[in-house]
Amino acid sequence: MNFVVDDTILTRKTQILAYFRNRGEESLEDISRNFSHKQHKRKTSEINKAVIETKNKLIMTILQKSQDQNWSREKLLSSILLVTYCSYVTMIDFRNLIWAYDYMTFSRRIGELWEPFCKLCFEYSIKKLELFIPPLFSDVRKTMTYEIENYIDKLTITTAEKEDLKKYYEKVWSMVTSGEIKLELDLHFKQNNKLYNIDFKSGFGSNEKGNTNRLLLVATIYKNLENNYKCYLLVRSKEEENNQYFRQLKDSSVWTAFCGDNTYSEIKTFTGFDLKEWVLNNINWKGDLQKETVKQLERNNLDKYIVW
Repeated sequence: MNFVVDDTILTRKTQILAYFRNRGEESLEDISRNFSHKQHKRKTSEINKAVIETKNKLIMTILQKSQDQNWSREKLLSSILLVTYCSYVTMIDFRNLIWAYDYMTFSRRIGELWEPFCKLCFEYSIKKLELFIPPLFSDVRKTMTYEIENYIDKLTITTAEKEDLKKYYEKVWSMVTSGEIKLELDLHFKQNNKLYNIDFKSGFGSNEKGNTNRLLLVATIYKNLENNYKCYLLVRSKEEENNQYFRQLKDSSVWTAFCGDNTYSEIKTFTGFDLKEWVLNNINWKGDLQKETVKQLERNNLDKYIVW
């Protein structure tokens, strides 16, 4: 089945879905010949790879067409979002066909999909912004250690006392972490000479203590760097659906946290693109997913996760 990419793509969601499903069915035939019915994990991984490959080829074509035909940035981003959403629908349908979703796997999967979906607005931003690679924790620690040791060396105390202070400083680091801390959050960008770090999260469940502590530590480190990074937490679920861990981060002095519709408002502020309006006009999970998938989600009270 050939699929033509042109400037009408935004009106052809049904055709895009049909293209993905046809490609997916072709791939599943090959996959089923290589893996047994019991190897559902391997089959799921392979069908996801096939759908992602199809998505990437379509996006590559969209990028070329948009450049050749001088599409607006809004049309380019909207087209990429639509193709990405259709790939998500297809992956969820085939995953559920091969290996029916349960509560944990589906809630985790939605988080895995929602974050890169939001990041597309920044990667193809309407407003000017510059993505950057975050510093390594080892480099940050080395810089901070050099600064404190330099300061200690200038104190009017004995050499032995200086060495003791340095040892105590090192002990503090060892209590903070027994290894390396990953300072890499989901998104890092510069806008209007300010540096921003954003962490996206689908929602806060009951088992978030460890992750909450890590986020507090990471944001505290960023806040104490000379560049004075601004850390934002953007959450898909609504305020009433989150728990004390979200409120702990929201009430902290190191995170600026938003959830629900406020998350989409912040995305619009940074990128100039109204993702919430786009979602309302283009996303219809229950209408686009296969009926059996929708029934499975409803039976297990999982349909709340597809309220974007």
